[in-house]
Amino acid sequence: MPISAPKAVRVGALSAAVIVAAGTVVGCTGNASLKPTSKFSSSVSGPATSELPASLTGQKLSWKQCAAPTPAQGGGKAPGGEWECATLKAPLDYAKADGETTGIALIRAKAKDQGRRLGSLVFNFGGPGGSGITTLPGLAKDYDTLRSRYDLVSFDPRGVGGSAGVTCLSDKETDAMTAADGSPDDDSEVRAATAANKKYVEACQRNAGKVLPHVDTVSAARDMDLMRAVLGDKKLNYFGISYGTKLGGVYAHLFPKNVGRSVLDAVVDPTQDTVSAAIGQAKGFQLALDNYMKDCAAKGSACPTGKGGDEGNQKLAALLKKLDRHPLPTESGRKLTQDQAVTGIAAALYDKKSWDMLTIALSEAMRSGQGNMLLAFADSYSGRDEQGRYNNSQAANRAINCVDDKRRYTADDVKAKLPQFRKASPVFGETMAWGLTGCTGWPVAGKTDKTEVGAKGSAPIVVIGNTGDPATPYEGARKMARELGDGVGVELTLNGEGHGGYNTGSPCLKKAVDGYLLDGKVPASGTTCS
Repeated sequence: MPISAPKAVRVGALSAAVIVAAGTVVGCTGNASLKPTSKFSSSVSGPATSELPASLTGQKLSWKQCAAPTPAQGGGKAPGGEWECATLKAPLDYAKADGETTGIALIRAKAKDQGRRLGSLVFNFGGPGGSGITTLPGLAKDYDTLRSRYDLVSFDPRGVGGSAGVTCLSDKETDAMTAADGSPDDDSEVRAATAANKKYVEACQRNAGKVLPHVDTVSAARDMDLMRAVLGDKKLNYFGISYGTKLGGVYAHLFPKNVGRSVLDAVVDPTQDTVSAAIGQAKGFQLALDNYMKDCAAKGSACPTGKGGDEGNQKLAALLKKLDRHPLPTESGRKLTQDQAVTGIAAALYDKKSWDMLTIALSEAMRSGQGNMLLAFADSYSGRDEQGRYNNSQAANRAINCVDDKRRYTADDVKAKLPQFRKASPVFGETMAWGLTGCTGWPVAGKTDKTEVGAKGSAPIVVIGNTGDPATPYEGARKMARELGDGVGVELTLNGEGHGGYNTGSPCLKKAVDGYLLDGKVPASGTTCS
Protein backbone atom coordinates (compact mmCIF):
# COMPACT_ATOMS: atom_id res chain seq x y z
CA MET A 1 0.00 0.00 0.00
CA PRO A 2 2.52 2.67 -0.09
CA ILE A 3 0.53 5.64 0.06
CA SER A 4 1.20 9.16 -0.72
CA ALA A 5 1.98 12.57 0.48
CA PRO A 6 -0.26 14.35 2.94
CA LYS A 7 -3.30 16.14 1.65
CA ALA A 8 -5.61 18.32 3.71
CA VAL A 9 -9.20 17.23 3.25
CA ARG A 10 -12.39 17.89 5.15
CA VAL A 11 -13.59 14.85 7.02
CA GLY A 12 -17.35 14.58 6.81
CA ALA A 13 -18.94 16.85 9.37
CA LEU A 14 -15.73 17.37 11.37
CA SER A 15 -14.83 20.98 11.88
CA ALA A 16 -11.09 20.51 11.47
CA ALA A 17 -9.10 19.40 8.45
CA VAL A 18 -7.59 15.97 8.82
CA ILE A 19 -4.27 15.18 7.22
CA VAL A 20 -4.76 12.13 5.08
CA ALA A 21 -2.74 10.69 2.26
CA ALA A 22 -3.48 11.76 -1.26
CA GLY A 23 -3.18 8.33 -2.71
CA THR A 24 -3.78 6.22 0.19
CA VAL A 25 -6.59 4.41 -1.45
CA VAL A 26 -5.21 1.08 -2.52
CA GLY A 27 -8.14 -0.71 -4.05
CA CYS A 28 -8.41 -4.43 -4.15
CA THR A 29 -10.57 -6.25 -1.65
CA GLY A 30 -13.50 -4.84 0.25
CA ASN A 31 -11.10 -2.69 2.23
CA ALA A 32 -9.65 -0.61 -0.53
CA SER A 33 -7.19 1.20 1.70
CA LEU A 34 -4.92 -1.56 2.82
CA LYS A 35 -3.62 -3.36 -0.23
CA PRO A 36 0.12 -3.64 -0.76
CA THR A 37 1.57 -1.91 -3.76
CA SER A 38 3.07 -4.15 -6.38
CA LYS A 39 6.54 -4.15 -7.79
CA PHE A 40 7.30 -3.22 -11.34
CA SER A 41 10.05 -3.15 -13.89
CA SER A 42 11.30 -0.62 -16.36
CA SER A 43 11.47 -2.86 -19.40
CA VAL A 44 9.38 -1.39 -22.21
CA SER A 45 9.48 -1.34 -25.97
CA GLY A 46 9.22 1.75 -28.08
CA PRO A 47 11.39 4.66 -29.20
CA ALA A 48 13.25 7.12 -26.97
CA THR A 49 11.55 10.46 -26.34
CA SER A 50 13.70 12.16 -28.97
CA GLU A 51 12.50 9.58 -31.51
CA LEU A 52 8.78 10.10 -30.88
CA PRO A 53 6.72 11.74 -33.62
CA ALA A 54 7.23 15.49 -33.96
CA SER A 55 3.50 15.93 -33.35
CA LEU A 56 4.22 14.85 -29.78
CA THR A 57 7.70 16.22 -29.04
CA GLY A 58 6.93 19.52 -30.76
CA GLN A 59 3.46 20.06 -29.33
CA LYS A 60 2.64 23.43 -27.80
CA LEU A 61 0.68 23.24 -24.59
CA SER A 62 -2.42 25.41 -24.38
CA TRP A 63 -2.32 26.73 -20.81
CA LYS A 64 -5.61 28.09 -19.49
CA GLN A 65 -7.07 29.01 -16.14
CA CYS A 66 -7.95 25.78 -14.35
CA ALA A 67 -11.54 24.65 -14.06
CA ALA A 68 -12.84 23.09 -10.86
CA PRO A 69 -11.55 19.54 -10.37
CA THR A 70 -13.95 16.86 -11.54
CA PRO A 71 -15.42 14.35 -9.09
CA ALA A 72 -12.92 11.79 -10.43
CA GLN A 73 -10.11 14.15 -9.42
CA GLY A 74 -11.62 14.77 -6.00
CA GLY A 75 -13.94 17.70 -6.67
CA GLY A 76 -13.81 21.06 -4.93
CA LYS A 77 -13.37 24.60 -6.16
CA ALA A 78 -11.16 25.79 -8.99
CA PRO A 79 -7.72 26.69 -7.64
CA GLY A 80 -7.88 30.18 -9.15
CA GLY A 81 -5.05 32.63 -8.77
CA GLU A 82 -2.02 31.84 -10.87
CA TRP A 83 -2.81 28.17 -11.50
CA GLU A 84 -2.92 27.10 -15.14
CA CYS A 85 -3.96 23.78 -16.66
CA ALA A 86 -3.19 22.07 -19.97
CA THR A 87 -3.30 18.64 -21.58
CA LEU A 88 -0.24 16.81 -22.87
CA LYS A 89 -0.70 14.35 -25.73
CA ALA A 90 1.17 11.08 -25.20
CA PRO A 91 1.09 7.70 -26.96
CA LEU A 92 -1.53 5.43 -25.51
CA ASP A 93 0.88 2.57 -26.25
CA TYR A 94 4.56 3.50 -26.45
CA ALA A 95 5.18 0.40 -28.55
CA LYS A 96 2.98 2.10 -31.17
CA ALA A 97 4.21 5.63 -30.69
CA ASP A 98 2.70 6.91 -33.93
CA GLY A 99 -0.70 5.47 -33.09
CA GLU A 100 -3.51 6.54 -30.82
CA THR A 101 -2.79 9.18 -28.20
CA THR A 102 -4.07 9.79 -24.69
CA GLY A 103 -4.30 13.03 -22.74
CA ILE A 104 -2.26 13.71 -19.59
CA ALA A 105 -3.76 16.49 -17.46
CA LEU A 106 -1.19 19.04 -16.21
CA ILE A 107 -1.26 21.93 -13.74
CA ARG A 108 1.33 24.57 -12.96
CA ALA A 109 2.05 27.79 -11.09
CA LYS A 110 4.91 29.80 -12.58
CA ALA A 111 8.02 30.67 -10.62
CA LYS A 112 7.79 33.94 -8.73
CA ASP A 113 11.31 35.09 -9.61
CA GLN A 114 11.38 34.61 -13.37
CA GLY A 115 14.83 36.19 -13.59
CA ARG A 116 16.30 33.36 -11.49
CA ARG A 117 14.00 30.61 -12.74
CA LEU A 118 15.57 27.12 -12.74
CA GLY A 119 12.86 25.44 -14.83
CA SER A 120 9.98 23.17 -13.85
CA LEU A 121 9.76 21.08 -10.67
CA VAL A 122 7.42 18.15 -11.35
CA PHE A 123 5.55 16.54 -8.45
CA ASN A 124 3.93 13.14 -8.07
CA PHE A 125 2.09 12.72 -4.77
CA GLY A 126 1.69 8.97 -4.86
CA GLY A 127 -1.01 6.38 -4.57
CA PRO A 128 -0.76 5.16 -7.21
CA GLY A 129 -3.98 6.93 -8.03
CA GLY A 130 -3.62 10.37 -6.49
CA SER A 131 -4.56 13.38 -8.60
CA GLY A 132 -1.80 15.96 -8.87
CA ILE A 133 -4.31 18.43 -10.30
CA THR A 134 -6.15 18.45 -6.98
CA THR A 135 -3.24 17.89 -4.61
CA LEU A 136 -0.62 20.41 -5.69
CA PRO A 137 -2.75 23.55 -5.20
CA GLY A 138 -3.88 22.21 -1.83
CA LEU A 139 -0.29 21.81 -0.67
CA ALA A 140 1.20 24.80 -2.47
CA LYS A 141 2.04 26.67 0.75
CA ASP A 142 4.35 23.83 1.77
CA TYR A 143 6.36 24.34 -1.42
CA ASP A 144 6.22 28.14 -1.61
CA THR A 145 9.97 28.45 -1.04
CA LEU A 146 10.61 26.18 -4.01
CA ARG A 147 8.26 28.20 -6.16
CA SER A 148 10.63 31.14 -5.82
CA ARG A 149 12.75 29.64 -8.62
CA TYR A 150 10.68 26.80 -10.08
CA ASP A 151 7.44 26.49 -11.95
CA LEU A 152 5.55 24.04 -9.73
CA VAL A 153 4.07 21.37 -12.01
CA SER A 154 2.00 18.28 -11.34
CA PHE A 155 -0.20 15.94 -13.32
CA ASP A 156 -2.74 13.17 -13.23
CA PRO A 157 -0.84 10.03 -14.28
CA ARG A 158 -2.46 7.93 -16.98
CA GLY A 159 -5.52 6.18 -15.57
CA VAL A 160 -5.99 8.81 -12.87
CA GLY A 161 -8.55 11.62 -12.69
CA GLY A 162 -8.40 13.73 -15.84
CA SER A 163 -5.95 11.45 -17.67
CA ALA A 164 -8.22 8.73 -19.09
CA GLY A 165 -9.28 7.98 -15.53
CA VAL A 166 -10.20 4.35 -14.90
CA THR A 167 -13.76 3.84 -13.74
CA CYS A 168 -15.22 0.64 -12.32
CA LEU A 169 -18.15 0.92 -9.92
CA SER A 170 -20.83 3.52 -9.33
CA ASP A 171 -20.74 5.55 -6.13
CA LYS A 172 -23.40 3.38 -4.51
CA GLU A 173 -21.57 0.23 -5.54
CA THR A 174 -18.34 1.67 -4.12
CA ASP A 175 -20.14 2.37 -0.84
CA ALA A 176 -21.04 -1.29 -0.68
CA MET A 177 -17.49 -2.35 -1.55
CA THR A 178 -15.86 -0.22 1.13
CA ALA A 179 -18.32 -1.60 3.70
CA ALA A 180 -17.80 -5.23 2.68
CA ASP A 181 -15.92 -7.76 4.75
CA GLY A 182 -12.35 -7.67 3.44
CA SER A 183 -10.97 -10.02 6.09
CA PRO A 184 -13.16 -13.15 5.83
CA ASP A 185 -13.27 -15.52 8.77
CA ASP A 186 -14.69 -18.68 7.20
CA ASP A 187 -15.23 -20.38 3.85
CA SER A 188 -18.59 -18.77 3.22
CA GLU A 189 -17.12 -15.30 3.78
CA VAL A 190 -14.18 -16.18 1.53
CA ARG A 191 -16.61 -17.17 -1.22
CA ALA A 192 -18.50 -13.90 -0.76
CA ALA A 193 -15.30 -11.87 -0.92
CA THR A 194 -14.18 -13.77 -4.02
CA ALA A 195 -17.50 -13.11 -5.72
CA ALA A 196 -17.31 -9.40 -4.84
CA ASN A 197 -13.81 -9.20 -6.26
CA LYS A 198 -14.93 -10.91 -9.46
CA LYS A 199 -17.77 -8.41 -9.82
CA TYR A 200 -15.34 -5.54 -9.36
CA VAL A 201 -12.88 -6.88 -11.93
CA GLU A 202 -15.64 -7.40 -14.46
CA ALA A 203 -16.86 -3.83 -13.95
CA CYS A 204 -13.37 -2.46 -14.54
CA GLN A 205 -13.03 -4.46 -17.73
CA ARG A 206 -16.45 -3.35 -18.92
CA ASN A 207 -15.95 0.34 -18.14
CA ALA A 208 -12.23 0.88 -18.72
CA GLY A 209 -10.93 -2.08 -20.71
CA LYS A 210 -9.29 0.00 -23.44
CA VAL A 211 -6.84 1.79 -21.15
CA LEU A 212 -6.11 -0.99 -18.65
CA PRO A 213 -3.05 -2.40 -20.50
CA HIS A 214 -1.44 1.04 -20.69
CA VAL A 215 -1.57 2.52 -17.17
CA ASP A 216 1.68 0.92 -16.02
CA THR A 217 4.39 2.79 -14.14
CA VAL A 218 6.90 2.55 -16.96
CA SER A 219 4.52 4.31 -19.34
CA ALA A 220 3.94 7.00 -16.70
CA ALA A 221 7.72 7.48 -16.42
CA ARG A 222 7.94 7.86 -20.18
CA ASP A 223 5.11 10.40 -20.00
CA MET A 224 7.27 12.41 -17.60
CA ASP A 225 10.17 12.48 -20.04
CA LEU A 226 7.87 13.66 -22.82
CA MET A 227 6.53 16.23 -20.35
CA ARG A 228 10.08 17.39 -19.63
CA ALA A 229 10.79 17.88 -23.34
CA VAL A 230 7.55 19.71 -24.06
CA LEU A 231 8.00 21.97 -21.02
CA GLY A 232 11.38 22.93 -22.47
CA ASP A 233 13.57 21.47 -19.72
CA LYS A 234 16.86 19.74 -20.55
CA LYS A 235 16.69 17.85 -17.24
CA LEU A 236 13.73 16.64 -15.16
CA ASN A 237 13.66 18.27 -11.73
CA TYR A 238 11.39 16.04 -9.69
CA PHE A 239 9.79 15.68 -6.26
CA GLY A 240 8.18 12.27 -5.72
CA ILE A 241 6.35 11.14 -2.60
CA SER A 242 5.46 7.55 -1.63
CA TYR A 243 4.49 5.75 -4.88
CA GLY A 244 6.00 8.81 -6.54
CA THR A 245 9.38 7.55 -5.31
CA LYS A 246 8.91 4.35 -7.32
CA LEU A 247 7.93 6.39 -10.34
CA GLY A 248 10.99 8.57 -9.82
CA GLY A 249 13.25 5.56 -9.42
CA VAL A 250 11.98 4.01 -12.64
CA TYR A 251 12.40 7.33 -14.44
CA ALA A 252 16.01 7.55 -13.25
CA HIS A 253 16.64 4.00 -14.46
CA LEU A 254 15.17 4.69 -17.89
CA PHE A 255 16.61 8.18 -18.36
CA PRO A 256 19.63 8.61 -16.02
CA LYS A 257 21.17 11.34 -18.17
CA ASN A 258 17.94 13.34 -18.00
CA VAL A 259 17.74 13.46 -14.20
CA GLY A 260 18.11 16.97 -12.80
CA ARG A 261 17.63 17.74 -9.11
CA SER A 262 15.43 15.00 -7.73
CA VAL A 263 13.99 14.27 -4.27
CA LEU A 264 12.26 11.04 -3.21
CA ASP A 265 10.31 11.32 0.07
CA ALA A 266 8.49 8.51 1.95
CA VAL A 267 10.36 5.92 -0.02
CA VAL A 268 9.04 2.61 -1.29
CA ASP A 269 11.48 -0.27 -0.89
CA PRO A 270 12.35 -1.37 -4.45
CA THR A 271 13.86 -4.68 -3.33
CA GLN A 272 10.79 -6.30 -1.75
CA ASP A 273 8.32 -8.65 -3.36
CA THR A 274 4.60 -8.08 -2.87
CA VAL A 275 4.21 -10.23 0.23
CA SER A 276 7.26 -8.90 2.05
CA ALA A 277 6.21 -5.34 1.21
CA ALA A 278 2.75 -5.96 2.63
CA ILE A 279 4.17 -7.51 5.81
CA GLY A 280 6.55 -4.58 6.12
CA GLN A 281 3.66 -2.17 5.87
CA ALA A 282 1.67 -4.10 8.46
CA LYS A 283 4.64 -3.68 10.79
CA GLY A 284 4.89 -0.01 9.88
CA PHE A 285 1.27 0.71 10.68
CA GLN A 286 1.52 -1.29 13.89
CA LEU A 287 4.58 0.72 14.92
CA ALA A 288 2.74 3.96 14.27
CA LEU A 289 -0.27 2.66 16.21
CA ASP A 290 1.90 1.62 19.14
CA ASN A 291 3.52 5.07 19.14
CA TYR A 292 0.09 6.70 19.10
CA MET A 293 -1.15 4.57 21.99
CA LYS A 294 1.95 5.38 24.05
CA ASP A 295 1.38 9.08 23.40
CA CYS A 296 -2.31 8.74 24.21
CA ALA A 297 -1.65 6.92 27.50
CA ALA A 298 0.74 9.64 28.62
CA LYS A 299 -2.09 12.17 28.38
CA GLY A 300 -4.19 10.54 31.08
CA SER A 301 -7.03 8.18 31.88
CA ALA A 302 -9.22 9.39 29.02
CA CYS A 303 -7.22 7.32 26.54
CA PRO A 304 -9.55 4.71 24.98
CA THR A 305 -6.66 2.28 24.43
CA GLY A 306 -5.63 2.29 28.08
CA LYS A 307 -1.92 1.92 28.69
CA GLY A 308 -1.30 0.92 25.10
CA GLY A 309 0.87 -2.03 24.15
CA ASP A 310 -0.85 -5.40 24.56
CA GLU A 311 -3.71 -3.81 26.48
CA GLY A 312 -4.37 -1.31 23.72
CA ASN A 313 -4.17 -3.92 20.97
CA GLN A 314 -6.61 -6.14 22.88
CA LYS A 315 -9.06 -3.27 23.26
CA LEU A 316 -8.88 -2.50 19.53
CA ALA A 317 -9.19 -6.18 18.62
CA ALA A 318 -12.32 -6.39 20.78
CA LEU A 319 -13.78 -3.35 19.03
CA LEU A 320 -13.08 -4.78 15.58
CA LYS A 321 -14.49 -8.19 16.51
CA LYS A 322 -17.66 -6.52 17.72
CA LEU A 323 -17.93 -4.48 14.53
CA ASP A 324 -17.57 -7.66 12.46
CA ARG A 325 -20.86 -8.83 13.97
CA HIS A 326 -22.60 -5.54 14.72
CA PRO A 327 -21.59 -2.42 12.75
CA LEU A 328 -22.03 0.85 14.62
CA PRO A 329 -24.68 3.42 13.67
CA THR A 330 -23.77 6.90 12.42
CA GLU A 331 -25.71 10.12 12.02
CA SER A 332 -25.65 9.70 8.25
CA GLY A 333 -27.68 6.49 8.42
CA ARG A 334 -24.72 4.46 7.15
CA LYS A 335 -23.02 2.04 9.48
CA LEU A 336 -19.39 1.71 10.46
CA THR A 337 -18.14 -1.76 9.57
CA GLN A 338 -15.06 -3.58 10.74
CA ASP A 339 -13.11 -2.80 7.58
CA GLN A 340 -14.08 0.87 7.64
CA ALA A 341 -12.89 1.12 11.24
CA VAL A 342 -9.51 -0.38 10.28
CA THR A 343 -9.34 2.12 7.42
CA GLY A 344 -10.25 5.01 9.70
CA ILE A 345 -7.58 4.10 12.25
CA ALA A 346 -4.98 3.80 9.49
CA ALA A 347 -5.97 7.17 8.04
CA ALA A 348 -5.34 8.91 11.35
CA LEU A 349 -1.83 7.48 11.59
CA TYR A 350 -0.56 9.34 8.53
CA ASP A 351 0.12 12.50 10.49
CA LYS A 352 0.71 13.08 14.19
CA LYS A 353 -1.61 16.09 13.99
CA SER A 354 -4.49 13.61 13.63
CA TRP A 355 -3.72 11.64 16.79
CA ASP A 356 -5.92 13.72 19.11
CA MET A 357 -8.82 13.31 16.71
CA LEU A 358 -8.20 9.56 16.62
CA THR A 359 -8.55 9.50 20.39
CA ILE A 360 -11.92 11.23 20.09
CA ALA A 361 -12.99 8.86 17.31
CA LEU A 362 -12.04 5.73 19.26
CA SER A 363 -13.71 7.06 22.40
CA GLU A 364 -16.90 7.69 20.45
CA ALA A 365 -16.87 4.15 19.08
CA MET A 366 -15.85 2.34 22.28
CA ARG A 367 -17.77 4.34 24.84
CA SER A 368 -20.71 5.88 22.98
CA GLY A 369 -21.37 3.18 20.42
CA GLN A 370 -21.25 5.66 17.54
CA GLY A 371 -19.10 5.40 14.42
CA ASN A 372 -19.33 8.94 13.04
CA MET A 373 -15.71 10.02 13.29
CA LEU A 374 -14.09 6.74 12.30
CA LEU A 375 -16.37 6.59 9.28
CA ALA A 376 -15.43 10.16 8.40
CA PHE A 377 -11.74 9.24 8.53
CA ALA A 378 -12.43 6.18 6.38
CA ASP A 379 -14.42 8.18 3.84
CA SER A 380 -11.65 10.71 3.36
CA TYR A 381 -9.14 7.90 3.09
CA SER A 382 -11.25 6.22 0.41
CA GLY A 383 -11.87 9.38 -1.60
CA ARG A 384 -15.56 9.86 -0.70
CA ASP A 385 -16.87 13.42 -0.48
CA GLU A 386 -19.80 14.79 1.50
CA GLN A 387 -22.14 14.21 -1.43
CA GLY A 388 -21.27 10.52 -1.52
CA ARG A 389 -19.14 10.82 -4.65
CA TYR A 390 -15.85 8.96 -4.95
CA ASN A 391 -12.77 10.06 -6.83
CA ASN A 392 -11.26 7.41 -9.07
CA SER A 393 -8.17 6.76 -6.94
CA GLN A 394 -9.32 3.29 -5.85
CA ALA A 395 -9.93 2.09 -9.39
CA ALA A 396 -6.75 3.71 -10.70
CA ASN A 397 -4.73 2.21 -7.90
CA ARG A 398 -5.84 -1.29 -8.63
CA ALA A 399 -5.43 -0.87 -12.38
CA ILE A 400 -1.87 0.41 -12.04
CA ASN A 401 -0.82 -2.18 -9.47
CA CYS A 402 -2.31 -5.07 -11.39
CA VAL A 403 -0.76 -4.21 -14.75
CA ASP A 404 2.62 -3.62 -13.08
CA ASP A 405 2.76 -6.89 -11.16
CA LYS A 406 2.75 -10.42 -12.58
CA ARG A 407 1.85 -12.00 -9.26
CA ARG A 408 -1.66 -13.27 -8.58
CA TYR A 409 -2.64 -14.68 -5.18
CA THR A 410 -5.40 -17.09 -4.21
CA ALA A 411 -7.34 -17.44 -0.98
CA ASP A 412 -5.19 -20.46 -0.13
CA ASP A 413 -2.04 -18.36 -0.59
CA VAL A 414 -3.41 -15.82 1.86
CA LYS A 415 -4.44 -18.42 4.43
CA ALA A 416 -0.89 -19.78 4.40
CA LYS A 417 0.52 -16.30 5.07
CA LEU A 418 -2.00 -15.21 7.72
CA PRO A 419 0.17 -16.20 10.72
CA GLN A 420 2.97 -13.93 9.47
CA PHE A 421 0.59 -11.02 8.94
CA ARG A 422 -1.05 -11.47 12.34
CA LYS A 423 2.36 -11.47 13.96
CA ALA A 424 3.28 -8.31 12.10
CA SER A 425 0.13 -6.52 13.26
CA PRO A 426 -2.80 -7.78 15.34
CA VAL A 427 -4.85 -4.81 14.11
CA PHE A 428 -3.93 -4.39 10.43
CA GLY A 429 -2.41 -7.74 9.50
CA GLU A 430 -5.43 -9.74 8.33
CA THR A 431 -6.85 -6.93 6.23
CA MET A 432 -3.53 -6.38 4.49
CA ALA A 433 -3.09 -10.10 3.90
CA TRP A 434 -6.44 -10.43 2.14
CA GLY A 435 -5.57 -7.40 0.04
CA LEU A 436 -3.12 -9.66 -1.80
CA THR A 437 -6.04 -11.20 -3.72
CA GLY A 438 -7.05 -7.94 -5.37
CA CYS A 439 -5.43 -8.68 -8.74
CA THR A 440 -6.80 -12.22 -8.98
CA GLY A 441 -8.73 -12.51 -12.23
CA TRP A 442 -7.57 -9.12 -13.51
CA PRO A 443 -8.24 -8.91 -17.27
CA VAL A 444 -4.73 -7.68 -18.10
CA ALA A 445 -1.62 -9.71 -17.37
CA GLY A 446 0.93 -8.11 -15.10
CA LYS A 447 4.06 -6.97 -16.90
CA THR A 448 6.94 -7.73 -14.54
CA ASP A 449 7.99 -8.96 -11.13
CA LYS A 450 11.12 -6.89 -10.65
CA THR A 451 11.73 -3.25 -9.84
CA GLU A 452 14.58 -1.65 -11.75
CA VAL A 453 15.84 1.63 -10.30
CA GLY A 454 19.58 1.42 -10.89
CA ALA A 455 20.58 4.79 -12.33
CA LYS A 456 24.29 4.79 -13.12
CA GLY A 457 25.30 8.17 -14.50
CA SER A 458 22.41 10.03 -12.91
CA ALA A 459 22.77 13.25 -10.96
CA PRO A 460 22.48 12.82 -7.16
CA ILE A 461 18.98 11.89 -5.95
CA VAL A 462 18.04 12.83 -2.37
CA VAL A 463 16.18 10.00 -0.62
CA ILE A 464 14.24 10.75 2.60
CA GLY A 465 13.18 8.18 5.19
CA ASN A 466 11.03 8.93 8.26
CA THR A 467 11.65 6.54 11.17
CA GLY A 468 7.96 6.57 12.17
CA ASP A 469 6.45 6.30 8.69
CA PRO A 470 3.55 3.80 8.77
CA ALA A 471 3.02 3.36 5.04
CA THR A 472 6.55 3.34 3.65
CA PRO A 473 8.73 1.99 6.47
CA TYR A 474 12.01 3.73 7.08
CA GLU A 475 14.20 0.87 5.84
CA GLY A 476 12.97 1.42 2.28
CA ALA A 477 14.87 4.70 1.96
CA ARG A 478 18.20 3.07 2.66
CA LYS A 479 17.51 0.30 0.18
CA MET A 480 16.38 2.74 -2.50
CA ALA A 481 19.53 4.81 -2.03
CA ARG A 482 21.64 1.70 -2.40
CA GLU A 483 19.77 0.44 -5.46
CA LEU A 484 20.05 3.79 -7.24
CA GLY A 485 23.79 3.29 -7.15
CA ASP A 486 27.01 4.68 -5.70
CA GLY A 487 27.17 8.43 -6.00
CA VAL A 488 23.48 8.66 -6.92
CA GLY A 489 21.37 7.88 -3.84
CA VAL A 490 21.85 10.43 -1.03
CA GLU A 491 20.13 9.28 2.15
CA LEU A 492 18.47 11.67 4.63
CA THR A 493 16.78 10.47 7.84
CA LEU A 494 14.01 12.16 9.82
CA ASN A 495 13.43 10.95 13.36
CA GLY A 496 9.72 11.62 13.35
CA GLU A 497 6.16 10.38 12.98
CA GLY A 498 3.85 10.28 9.99
CA HIS A 499 4.05 9.59 6.29
CA GLY A 500 6.81 11.54 4.59
CA GLY A 501 9.33 14.06 5.84
CA TYR A 502 9.40 17.38 3.99
CA ASN A 503 5.89 18.42 5.02
CA THR A 504 6.39 17.67 8.74
CA GLY A 505 7.88 21.07 9.47
CA SER A 506 11.41 19.91 10.36
CA PRO A 507 13.64 22.99 9.77
CA CYS A 508 16.70 20.76 9.42
CA LEU A 509 15.17 18.59 6.72
CA LYS A 510 13.62 21.50 4.85
CA LYS A 511 16.95 23.33 4.83
CA ALA A 512 18.72 20.30 3.38
CA VAL A 513 16.14 19.69 0.66
CA ASP A 514 15.70 23.34 -0.27
CA GLY A 515 19.47 23.78 -0.38
CA TYR A 516 19.72 21.01 -2.95
CA LEU A 517 16.75 21.93 -5.10
CA LEU A 518 17.38 25.68 -5.11
CA ASP A 519 21.16 25.96 -4.86
CA GLY A 520 22.45 22.56 -5.93
CA LYS A 521 24.07 21.86 -2.54
CA VAL A 522 24.07 18.08 -2.19
CA PRO A 523 23.54 17.19 1.49
CA ALA A 524 25.88 14.73 3.14
CA SER A 525 24.49 11.23 2.80
CA GLY A 526 23.55 9.92 6.22
CA THR A 527 22.36 13.29 7.54
CA THR A 528 19.80 12.88 10.34
CA CYS A 529 17.16 15.46 11.29
CA SER A 530 14.47 15.64 13.93
